[in-house]
Amino acid sequence: MTTGSEGFEPESERVTRQLRNEIIDGVREPGSKLVERELAAELGVSRLPIRDALKALVTEGLVTPRPRTWAVVREFAPTDIADLDEVRSALEMLAFRLAAQRRTRAGLARLRADLDAELAAAREGDAVRARRAAADFHETVTSLADNELLNELERTLRSRMRWLLGQHDDLMAMAKEHEELYEAVADRDVARVEKLVTRHLATGRDAAAARRNATQD
Repeated sequence: MTTGSEGFEPESERVTRQLRNEIIDGVREPGSKLVERELAAELGVSRLPIRDALKALVTEGLVTPRPRTWAVVREFAPTDIADLDEVRSALEMLAFRLAAQRRTRAGLARLRADLDAELAAAREGDAVRARRAAADFHETVTSLADNELLNELERTLRSRMRWLLGQHDDLMAMAKEHEELYEAVADRDVARVEKLVTRHLATGRDAAAARRNATQD
């Protein structure tokens, strides 16, 4: 754990971040048991930060609680994914539209940095880095929309949306779609943004369905 007043991170937050990343990155698969005692030994901490982390991840929608001292990584049913997709569709269309209208030079530079990181990771075939950068790209778009309520909703749904965005396997195709979206936002071309978002959402929907079918075979 980091010490010192600057950059201090409570143990429970560090554990939460690590478990969250492992779930979103697919290291801990859906249905995997999360037992307090075992996690404490594995991560070298007491059971209290593990307990706090599991509670936080339940609230974020990534973990399903079980009686007493354990939980499981959430298994998203097709209805769960459909619900997420409906909400994502509404929020992302709004976020990209507002971002195209309100983006700043500094915000656009942050978006370009996210895109460059995703493109580089995709070229290297680094799925974890590419998917994380892709999620960063979407979160930066929301910040460019400059709507505090929209940002609040994004923060509430962030973990589940990152999980949903991680369901695609064609890393370069996703990065190229983001590149087109970046250019449309940079040009303040709202009509083009709306068309590209509609296509991007359909691509994500198809990717999630293909991943789901592959795991069921």
